[in-house]
Amino acid sequence: MNTEAKSRGAEPRETAKLLGSVNNRLPISPQIYELLRRAITTLAILPSEGLSEKDLAQQLGVSRTPVREALIRLADEGLIDILPQRGSFVAPIRLEDVEEAQFIREALEVSVVSRLAKKPSPGFLEAGRANLARQKLAVAGKDRELFLELDEAFHRNFCEAAGLPKSWRVIQVVKLQMDRVRYLSLPEQGHLETLLAQHTAILDAIEQGLSDEAGAHMATHLQEVLRTVRRLSVERPDLFRS
Repeated sequence: MNTEAKSRGAEPRETAKLLGSVNNRLPISPQIYELLRRAITTLAILPSEGLSEKDLAQQLGVSRTPVREALIRLADEGLIDILPQRGSFVAPIRLEDVEEAQFIREALEVSVVSRLAKKPSPGFLEAGRANLARQKLAVAGKDRELFLELDEAFHRNFCEAAGLPKSWRVIQVVKLQMDRVRYLSLPEQGHLETLLAQHTAILDAIEQGLSDEAGAHMATHLQEVLRTVRRLSVERPDLFRS
């Protein structure tokens, strides 16, 4: 693992109380992974904070094995640094990782919507319009959590409608490096309105069969995170590493 966290000075602390509970009737490790991933990407647990395997297991009422498995998976995805003899720490937001994740996501999703625009199904368009209507309500109500959920479903639907579900699974992994930046940007004045307008432009182009325009709108939309990350890295240097 990257050793830059060695100098952070953050010690593991109890964090399970931030996560919620697990259902013992379902596989445990995936649940712990999801709880930790959400806490990290929504910054309920901040970069450099320690994660105690023992305390997590005790407070969640599980053995240490599924906790360890979840931490290893998060480390593989770059959200946690596991340091020998030190423990596990939430990784900082690394600018190069965000930029590479954005590059990969843009390459995939521009191709997906360009392909989809060649023959969009009525069912896909109906689902997209219904999602946009709910996004509009979320923006009006300043419901950022709901907007994020709808944003996720909106993009996932592109890959599924294009018959490319594996592409979405790849995007899900790489975009983890972008999700904390996306979450930080939500309170910015007018940001949700901008995202909604971009989503609408993408779907309009697909509905009209304009492949190049759909791809261009998607590229503009996904490049929004690059503008955001540069500003936030100056405003919140404690969360970032270059």
